Amino acid sequence: MKLKLKNVFLAYFLVSIAGLLYALVQLLVQKAELVRLSQTLSLVPRLHWLLVEDAEGPTPLVSGLLAASGLLFTHLVVLTPKAQRLREGEPGWVHPRGVEQRNKALDWLRGRGGAVGGEKDPPPPGTQGVVYFADDDNTYSRELFEEMRWTRGVSVWPVGLVGGLRFEGPQVQDGRVVGFHTAWEPNRPFPVDMAGFAVALPLLLAKPNAQFDSTAPRGHLESSLLSHLVDPKDLEPRAANCTRVLVWHTRTEKPKMKQEEQLQRQGRGSDPAVEV
Repeated sequence: MKLKLKNVFLAYFLVSIAGLLYALVQLLVQKAELVRLSQTLSLVPRLHWLLVEDAEGPTPLVSGLLAASGLLFTHLVVLTPKAQRLREGEPGWVHPRGVEQRNKALDWLRGRGGAVGGEKDPPPPGTQGVVYFADDDNTYSRELFEEMRWTRGVSVWPVGLVGGLRFEGPQVQDGRVVGFHTAWEPNRPFPVDMAGFAVALPLLLAKPNAQFDSTAPRGHLESSLLSHLVDPKDLEPRAANCTRVLVWHTRTEKPKMKQEEQLQRQGRGSDPAVEV
């Protein structure tokens, strides 16, 4: 008989890249992506949204959106070190992204404080919950959150539209993970996407040194955490033994601002007081 978890903490980490033109593009779509995500999360019962801003301090846009979301949330802030930031024109894989932000959330869950808004106290000892690292532009089925609620260690499932494939994910035989369907570096310790796993909160708390490694090679960021938590053979397959896709690695299109830039040069640009 399955016992329902008393509290579920799903940790969402927003990574706003601070880097010249890339930062400008990211900020233009930031509110749209967060509104879309918050509407999805509002359908999920017993959820705690941990949002970590990549900034020197909390921004009015993010603070206001969280306050208006109606969700239980914790707002954290940490700036990506300059050496780890993407430069203009650099591909996204040059540096692991979101490392400091995800580790900041892990610190908060472990009682090391740092919240700047929302719920500032970490979950009390003995809390049974699940931690999930979300992306603001991914697409999530509500079913995914129900699947991960039963996580006892580390649960896994397929992710659609990622790695140059229709989907990537674990291969399951007799209810156990025996391999991974992936095209790029299949010999990685854990060839999974960040959106393809969840971790039980008690396990994270029992492994206080488990965190993401900013020096991890390309594609090994997930493995840098999971290697401290679980053996691949002990992964818990979800989503009908990993035969159903319930999360998609979609991406927001880069806004085309040619006309806006032209009007700004003429002194007739869009009203900057209108929050977009």
